Amino acid sequence: MATEEKTSLGASRVRLDFNPSSNVDVAAIKRLTAALIDLCIKLDKGNGEQRRIIALANNAYEEAAMWAVKAATFG
Repeated sequence: MATEEKTSLGASRVRLDFNPSSNVDVAAIKRLTAALIDLCIKLDKGNGEQRRIIALANNAYEEAAMWAVKAATFG
């Protein structure tokens, strides 16, 4: 049985491995966005208000990545 590498939440959210065109800009956008999401998750101290803020930041990162990928593949 092969060992599976644990995928970070950030990598999962931006679908880091999905890049059918192998576009280097898309790969960079997704890699950096995944890192930002994972960093925010590390900041979580369990406070309700802080968790809400982290969730908002992560949603904004995911949306920004979507638009950036669209820009990188436009045309």
